[in-house]
Amino acid sequence: MTLAAADGVNGVALGVFIFFFLAVTVIGFLAARWRRAENEQSLDEWGLGGRSFGTWVTWFLLGGDLYTAYTFVAVPAAVYAAGAAGFFAVPYTILVYPLIFTFLPRLWSVSHKHGYVTTSDFVRGRFGSKGLSLAVAVTGILATMPYIALQLVGIQAVLDVMGIGGSSNWFVKDLPLLIAFAVLAAYTYSSGLRAPALIAFVKDTLIYIVILVAIIYIPIKLGGFDDIFAAARHKFETPNAAGKPTGALVPPEAGQWTYATLALGSALALFMYPHSITATLSSRSRNVIRRNTTILPLYSLMLGLLALLGFMAIAAGVKVKNGQLAIPQLFEDMFPDWFAGVAFAAIGIGALVPAAIMSIAAANLFTRNIYKDFLKPDATPEQETKVSKLVSLLVKVGALVFVLTMDKTVAINFQLLGGIWILQTFPSLVGGLFTRWFHRWALLAGWAVGMAYGTLAAYGVASPTQKHFGGSSKEIPGIGEIGYIGLTAFLLNVAVTVVLTVVLRALKAPDGVDETSPEDYTADAGDPGVQTELPPATAGSTH
Repeated sequence: MTLAAADGVNGVALGVFIFFFLAVTVIGFLAARWRRAENEQSLDEWGLGGRSFGTWVTWFLLGGDLYTAYTFVAVPAAVYAAGAAGFFAVPYTILVYPLIFTFLPRLWSVSHKHGYVTTSDFVRGRFGSKGLSLAVAVTGILATMPYIALQLVGIQAVLDVMGIGGSSNWFVKDLPLLIAFAVLAAYTYSSGLRAPALIAFVKDTLIYIVILVAIIYIPIKLGGFDDIFAAARHKFETPNAAGKPTGALVPPEAGQWTYATLALGSALALFMYPHSITATLSSRSRNVIRRNTTILPLYSLMLGLLALLGFMAIAAGVKVKNGQLAIPQLFEDMFPDWFAGVAFAAIGIGALVPAAIMSIAAANLFTRNIYKDFLKPDATPEQETKVSKLVSLLVKVGALVFVLTMDKTVAINFQLLGGIWILQTFPSLVGGLFTRWFHRWALLAGWAVGMAYGTLAAYGVASPTQKHFGGSSKEIPGIGEIGYIGLTAFLLNVAVTVVLTVVLRALKAPDGVDETSPEDYTADAGDPGVQTELPPATAGSTH
């Protein structure tokens, strides 16, 4: 089937899309008045929503944060292209929630007690090391930038299918994306985290409606799931130009190590991303976090249904050169124009929410752990907030330039690399939440080794279209199986950290000062001594 751009703009779908976009724009600006604090000039207020969100707001915020427009586009696109291998996202989102149940409440408690805004704040306070804190902050910023860019790629995919991206004039072609970026930047600047928190209600409601309708309506039009799976099986069993199957309904034995390690590594990495932690720390109590780990799996159910759309696109005969367009094109072909507009709005808004949270999270890292720690230690809360707002704009501008000037595969490859990188902060963050045994220098060395190995290994992976950074899987040294590079780098990171800790402790190397105490990790809001922000004299202190 041909793209809508070949036939002109889908006016009805575009009209519905614009309606919802305008609605969330209004909500984004009105969010500045929602739960307005007496003093708005602090990162607690602008960057964490006053640490005041309850169970449902946090649930929608985390869902809007983790299940992005790129998820909506890329997961079924992977199933469309390769079959069951694309379902790895489902088991990893199942694995992640029992994992975060063990450590996120502890992180919330110690952060609430000491006024920590970022993971690097915690690492600095726990290990008394600005160097380790800087490493975690830089890793978080580097891993977040391409993630924001991919949200814009998701919006581009929708615009292309609606016929907006067909102009030969670059300005006309990119104008809708520029407008979307400008609106996103404006309401994020004015409303902070409150804007995506409110918009997430709209975004997730639309996504659930679209998925439920799609999983019922499209199979009826295609003759049922038997016909859908039969069409998918036929496609995957048909040899390609090299004489090999193009995919499989069940991962072959040779791909099981890749599937398992990618799922496990992704689960370990997901809540290392700064935006995940920002959404977590915005909640008002540790019990809100615990409750969310029990109800967030509802999104995993949605994700499993979403992945099935890849098989439906095959059965519907969708033919696209860019696999990222497969699902938007499926909606264009199968839904009435007005409901296609609703589906496109769900994807578009699904880009705005995480992009806003990601830019806020990256800005907070820069402000607290680079600007305040190294450039202006005596920065006031007002100065911190101003810098964070400006940096959030710069981050979005960088992501926009990235999308408009580079091939989209570059953004995808950098996002895969970002997952490898962010996993290397796990020992410092999660390890530090449970033990002070790891030495700060050993953690820094382990991080450096993991980063170096992961980057070099990914650089050496080729694909049919490029020589370097062609994927995130490679042969695991000593085993001979193909596995996720990030998990191999993580295990190497942990090994180096443990060995060097033993050596450094034997040599009695100087340890940093731990500003936390055991009871801090179980403190809750309202407990004696618990506060959301430290006094100015101590809020940025390091040892």
